[in-house]
Amino acid sequence: MKTKNMDMQTMLDDLERALTELIDISLLKAGDVLVLGCSTSEMVGERIGQGSAPDIGEAMIHRIMSLLQPYGIHLATQCCEHLNRALVLDQEVLRNHGWPQVQVVPYPKAGGSLSSAYYRKLFQPAVAEYIQADAGLDIGDTLIGMHLKPVAIPVRLGIKQIGSAHITAARTRPKLIGGERAKYSMD
Repeated sequence: MKTKNMDMQTMLDDLERALTELIDISLLKAGDVLVLGCSTSEMVGERIGQGSAPDIGEAMIHRIMSLLQPYGIHLATQCCEHLNRALVLDQEVLRNHGWPQVQVVPYPKAGGSLSSAYYRKLFQPAVAEYIQADAGLDIGDTLIGMHLKPVAIPVRLGIKQIGSAHITAARTRPKLIGGERAKYSMD
């Protein structure tokens, strides 16, 4: 498939580069949760919500799952505004974190192509109302910030867009507490 600016293989390779860099910079480890918001419309040069591309969503999910599996990192994909930006993730991950589950099945035009593909790929899919992820990648300005832990830190990646979509990345850290006498490391 060709988009206005780039072919599918290039987009998938750029996605892998961005995710690998984010994992490395964020020091993500097994059991951590990465939230991914994606507008396939923006990737193909359309306005968000106006040019859903299910084939891109399916190809992306295949690549993302094969990339994250060796790390043991859990994926949560953010649905679109029509599903209140709910998140698709594995039922066990949702249960282990105690996040609130909602009942809905995402489709490309009501949930988004990426979340729709992920829901169908999971053995036990679940949808959460909200989560607190350890890091995130936002493809096409889908506003994933509400699903990150409270202290989000921007991550500047070497790649700035995938297809025609602008990307933003973030990692999180625990809140720093204390006053002027507080120390944050053993040094």
